[in-house]
Amino acid sequence: MIPVGSSALWGLHMKRRTFLHLSAGAAVLSALSPRALAQSYPTRPVRIIVAFPAGGTGDIVARVIGQSLSERLGQQFVVENRPGAGGNIGTEAVVRAAPDGYTLLVASNANAANASLYDKLNFDFTADIAPVAGLIRVPNVVEVNPSLPVKTVSELIAYAKANPVTMASAGNGTSQHIAGELFKMMTGVNMLHVPYRGSAPALTDLLGGQVQVMFDLMSTSIEYIKADKLRALAVTTSTRSEALPNLPTVSEFVPNYEASSWQGIGAPKSTPTPIVDRLNKEINAALAEANVKARLVSLGAMPLSGSPSEFGKFIAEDTKKLAKVIKFANIKLE
Repeated sequence: MIPVGSSALWGLHMKRRTFLHLSAGAAVLSALSPRALAQSYPTRPVRIIVAFPAGGTGDIVARVIGQSLSERLGQQFVVENRPGAGGNIGTEAVVRAAPDGYTLLVASNANAANASLYDKLNFDFTADIAPVAGLIRVPNVVEVNPSLPVKTVSELIAYAKANPVTMASAGNGTSQHIAGELFKMMTGVNMLHVPYRGSAPALTDLLGGQVQVMFDLMSTSIEYIKADKLRALAVTTSTRSEALPNLPTVSEFVPNYEASSWQGIGAPKSTPTPIVDRLNKEINAALAEANVKARLVSLGAMPLSGSPSEFGKFIAEDTKKLAKVIKFANIKLE
């Protein structure tokens, strides 16, 4: 028999036990829900934001990887182009998106450069975008008009120290420009930078001999190189390219030189770690597929696989290096 007056105490005791059970259950659910969420992810289409117009290397790679992810995960990975402001518009759209894994960014070396090129941005790329997985690295190629009497990087350095040389790029602050300025910084040569509005007009003038040198992306120049319309001297990555295996690296002549364009996948900060890890696993698996590898090689690209932390370290190091080059060359946007 329960003593008189103890019923209220008994009720309080039962409520306390119920509360503790519920609290414990909530804690378990809280601990398990992100993993359970990742196991069921995705349950609806995923957007991959490309911060540049359709047709570029990053756009092509996003569509190749998106197709593979759609097949692997059973939901559509839809590429959406959000060009403008050197990639900042599309990047900010992802920064402001919900951190749930359903809005992803094709991050690139443009993001790393923009951190120093723009005085004011509405976001901090390295802080506001979580690294998910690397996709590719694309070498730039040191290439010259065939009329220039040089066939190696060493000969280019000697010639440029003795003669005026013009260096074309797709515009101030672009990959081509920064690769060229890094070369100038590390060799002491002085080549006059001639910026164009895009690679196409720059290549047209390089082919025509109006300018003499360009550090262009392999993906846009490789056909001209194979047709002997341009003379390639070296690739700018630290290792040789499978697409042009006989071409040396700049670092074989200029130790520690390395420059490249790269793309990877990022997500809004605070995206659950299990979702980031699952995406990383599936993207790395996609990069290893034979048909995907073949498509990347056709673009002159190299897979950039690895963990989220490795990709984050890569971004941080590249951002720091580009900041030094931009400061050295006093690069300003047009």
